[in-house]
Amino acid sequence: MTAPFDYFIVFAEMRTGSNFLETNLNAFDGLTCHGEAFNPHFIGYPNQDNILGITQTMREANPSCLISRIKSEPGALGGFRYFHDHDPRILDQALEDPRCAKVILTRNPVDSYVSWKIAQATGQWKLTNVKRRKEALAHFDSAEFSQHVEALQDFQITLLNRLQKSGQTGFYLAYEDLQSLEVMNGLARWLGVDAQLEALDGSLKRQNPAPVVSKVENPAVMEEALAGMDRFNLSRTPNFEPRRGPAVPGYVAGVVTPLLYLPIRGGPEEEVISWMAGLDNVAPEGLISKMNQKQLRQWKRSNPGFRSFAVLRHPAARVHSVFCRRILQKGGSSYGGIRETLRRQFKLPLPKKGPDAGYSKADHREAFSQFLSFLQANLAGQTSVRVDAEWASQSQVLSGVAELGAPDLVLREDELAEALPALAQRLGRMTPDAPVLAQKDQPYALDEIWDAALEKQIASVYQRDYMMFGFSSWR
Repeated sequence: MTAPFDYFIVFAEMRTGSNFLETNLNAFDGLTCHGEAFNPHFIGYPNQDNILGITQTMREANPSCLISRIKSEPGALGGFRYFHDHDPRILDQALEDPRCAKVILTRNPVDSYVSWKIAQATGQWKLTNVKRRKEALAHFDSAEFSQHVEALQDFQITLLNRLQKSGQTGFYLAYEDLQSLEVMNGLARWLGVDAQLEALDGSLKRQNPAPVVSKVENPAVMEEALAGMDRFNLSRTPNFEPRRGPAVPGYVAGVVTPLLYLPIRGGPEEEVISWMAGLDNVAPEGLISKMNQKQLRQWKRSNPGFRSFAVLRHPAARVHSVFCRRILQKGGSSYGGIRETLRRQFKLPLPKKGPDAGYSKADHREAFSQFLSFLQANLAGQTSVRVDAEWASQSQVLSGVAELGAPDLVLREDELAEALPALAQRLGRMTPDAPVLAQKDQPYALDEIWDAALEKQIASVYQRDYMMFGFSSWR
């Protein structure tokens, strides 16, 4: 009898029980799960350098070669765990292949979020000995949780609809199902394995068995956030092309002035928000932010005549600012994991401990140029690193914003000194201050390294933004 599948993929997320599921899958004679095979920052497991002889460098150059190697593994049906932010290049291949078994593991997003926050606080991601269990209370962040849920929902809808359209079915597991020996044995039979377990693996322990409300240091904030969520998201329209969502938690609204700012990440966000706060005589944190879609609709209804706006930054200024803040620097607001991956995997000449006195303009230009080369591949979907909102094309960001309602005005950063006061005057604020200008990037400003070759690189990376918005050369 022909085996039903050539390999399997476990679609899961952090803190959904995927480690426990993998441990039990590996207990079956005839099944082998190879960890997070397509995690962009490692291959399989941290500190492991290959899977079946395929190194991370080989996988990065050709992700399909790892799937081929797993499929050809003798004596066992091989597979791996895949999270929504893993290498997107293999997702289409797996979803379109009916010989790939899809195991879809889900967990209540509140439970997974709180578990993730506790693991962050304690540094304990697995528990094998209850005597070594570390305790901490999670701090519930409403905006962060909203982003967590949106990412999970987007990915689950993608999986569901792609399987529907290709006439396939997946084996769905809830977190609670993992404790059922019958379900685990049923999964093995579905995968085409005759072996059965007599008991589940007992090496991994549940780390936080208490009710979720008792595991949060600010339960009132959690309850308020959950009460305000549109659980059924009736306006959702699945979209399977690479896209950005509206990112509502990042919107900023006036408390007095009926003005709504739709930030484009990587732009002059702090400067615009400070200007809006000045209009209403409040601190920046006194403005209305971290809204969900329901709260945004309520604000709009209670502010008839409101105006909304977004701000475009020249692609050259934006990408250089992002490079300096998120990639070049070490610690702070830097993207530490991506920074290390760029140094190690993509050979970017970034100073290991951040720029110091020996870091020259020539060093800066070379590192920035190589970052642009990475972005050329990243934005084309050719790397395993996520397309971050701070360097995604502004046209794509605005397309995502438009799903919920396009802004009335799309302003340019270089016209804010006149455009924002004029906008405030139309809303009854007759003596508004002018916004402050963004500070120069550190350790070197763009005009200190800019040349025609860099401009050509930037225009190639952000060709669509140049075309859609009519940007000319940066200088």
